[in-house]
Amino acid sequence: MIVEPTAPLPVPLTVRAARGVEALQRRVLTLPARRLLQLALGMIWLLDAALQFQPYMFSRSFVTGIIEPTAAGNPRAVAHSITWVAHLLLHHLVPFNVVFATLQLLVAIGILYAPTVRPALAASIGWAVLVWWFGEGLGGVLAGNTPIMGAPGAVILYAVVAVLVWPDGRELTGPGEGSREPTAFGGLIGRRGALLVWLALWGGLAWLLLLPGNRSPSAMGSMVAGMAGGQPGWVRSVETGLGRILVHHGTEVSLILAALCGLVALGVWFRPTLGPALVVAVQIGAAFWVCEAFGGIFTGAGTDPNSGLLLILLACCYWPVRTRPDAVRSGAVRAATPAHAVR
Repeated sequence: MIVEPTAPLPVPLTVRAARGVEALQRRVLTLPARRLLQLALGMIWLLDAALQFQPYMFSRSFVTGIIEPTAAGNPRAVAHSITWVAHLLLHHLVPFNVVFATLQLLVAIGILYAPTVRPALAASIGWAVLVWWFGEGLGGVLAGNTPIMGAPGAVILYAVVAVLVWPDGRELTGPGEGSREPTAFGGLIGRRGALLVWLALWGGLAWLLLLPGNRSPSAMGSMVAGMAGGQPGWVRSVETGLGRILVHHGTEVSLILAALCGLVALGVWFRPTLGPALVVAVQIGAAFWVCEAFGGIFTGAGTDPNSGLLLILLACCYWPVRTRPDAVRSGAVRAATPAHAVR
């Protein structure tokens, strides 16, 4: 008797999906730490692009409600430049906004696609500086804005992260042999530059928190409560409740936060305090993000997730990861070996 071969049973869709997810997890976990941080930055740029395509951004309210108010409190030259750009946008808003959103989308795709990461990061730095000036009024730094409302500006942190995660040609991965080194130390500005940037950023946050207008008893509570407008119910409840708690304790909370920011600024300079400083930095970034109502991304009028999320990503750039000497050596050998000798 001849037995006919039977066709293989089809693999259920759920099983194939589970295998696909498992393969994706394995691939992600083997990516270099620097590449993971680049991908995180690219995803945030992708979110920004999606937010910029919202209907609100094509209305005059985008200019009058978001851009023009950033001129207030800035030096005359800065305020005048922002006002001039705002008036220009009002006359050609739709084409300008299409360009803005498309540019952010291209930056995101360029960062997410490994072969174009360098030019995309370079473009993101230039665009971030322009938006920081004309779209955020220098993050309100010169106007005395408080960190719980987004100072020094989310978009300038995009540029800082791009500089720190710039490709350096070395493999940085998870557990492995070799020394532990923060990804930021291998960026464009090196170890000393990365440390100085961190010191300036967190020292600046401490200084802003200590300004008289930001540490008055009711200032913090009223600002946080003011973020509840236009938010979905759960965010509105968080902002209102938090504002009610802070309204009588603004001075104490500002002083505590300023002290913590100062400790974080100094903590990364010493190896024993690096880890604790970064953990505190992540917690402060998360607290700021909640106070910022997550950048208003659920309101239909938010342009970015604001600075809290970027402070968390920035702290991840300074987290030590193990270098793989074997990968570095093999890369050096490949670079030094003539092409005709490789078989």
